[in-house]
Amino acid sequence: MFVPIRRRALPVALGLLVAAGTLTACGGDDTESSSNSTGSSTNSTKEGTGEKSGKIALLLPESKTARYESQDRPNFEAKLKELCADCEILYSNADQDAAKQQQQAEAALTQGAKVIVLDAVDSASAGSIVTRANQQKVPVIAYDRLIPDAELAYYVTFDNPGVGKLQATALTEKLSADGGKGPIVMINGAPTTPISAEFKKGAHSVIDTSGLKVAKEFDTPDWSPDKAQAQMDQTITALGKDGFDGVYVANDGMAGGAIAAMKAAGIDPKTVPVTGQDAELPGIQRILAGEQYMTVYKAIKLQAEAAAQLAVNTLQGTEPPSGLVNGEQDNGATKVPSVFLKPVSVTVDNINDTVIKDGFWKASDICTAEYADACTEAGIQ
Repeated sequence: MFVPIRRRALPVALGLLVAAGTLTACGGDDTESSSNSTGSSTNSTKEGTGEKSGKIALLLPESKTARYESQDRPNFEAKLKELCADCEILYSNADQDAAKQQQQAEAALTQGAKVIVLDAVDSASAGSIVTRANQQKVPVIAYDRLIPDAELAYYVTFDNPGVGKLQATALTEKLSADGGKGPIVMINGAPTTPISAEFKKGAHSVIDTSGLKVAKEFDTPDWSPDKAQAQMDQTITALGKDGFDGVYVANDGMAGGAIAAMKAAGIDPKTVPVTGQDAELPGIQRILAGEQYMTVYKAIKLQAEAAAQLAVNTLQGTEPPSGLVNGEQDNGATKVPSVFLKPVSVTVDNINDTVIKDGFWKASDICTAEYADACTEAGIQ
């Protein structure tokens, strides 16, 4: 759980859109900063080079989750170019291969990266990437997933236990309203990423006090939709078609796998509420069709822009805009200055007021011919 610097509540993701205007470049000051007021220590990992431009590496973990290529990468790249037109972006996607990400990080360092923004495939093994980068005085910003026991410059993420709480609260309230008494199934994320444990911890904090029994629970390697589908197949075989009332699933991709398994077994997913995360387009469309109950919308544009802002500040040795860094996260090595953004629960009732209002998805993206009637019923034009 993060420790906020100030005791006021973080604004919801929608309100944070206003904050996007604060993500501006910190001028042309190319003097190296000797301290950072938001950090817990003064060291080379936070000082940067004091240069106005340079190479900044963005290392993302995989492409099975649609957000990375459709949202994180383009938003990061656009903001970075806005802030530093002469900066060069070194981009790599590891395709869920930790060894490949190690090689990509080494390549970025060899190519002269001055800052690395790293969304780790395997957070534990990613510590060696940070160590290697720090040896070359290259600061590392942890993106989305915390890297334990490593000297990081910054951490940019969402309230991850809060994500699990939103999912579990939506599921338990839906079951209560429908008269469902459980049990439920839990399909969590990859055990190699601490972020998965945070989602699960948040979810269990609600489920464990709800009176619902968890009949089956899985940790899903690689966040794989295919593996989630296989896990759901196993569950249906073990419990029967009527052996569970709801399914907690950590993200939309895996929710799609679980729903596919239910359909194959002759279970109408409209009768079994399923959670998700990331507000992926197929997830939003399944919500409209009634096949998935909810997702968690995270303003990824703001997250990517915050990471780009911090990368430029770190490169130039300048302070981030006031209020951008709003907390700190103890990763075992230090208290890492952090940006925490607030997630939002999305059901069919607030698609218009969240993902469409923010421009995350256009109505035309969502309301294809197959979903036109559902869009009309939900008031989406």
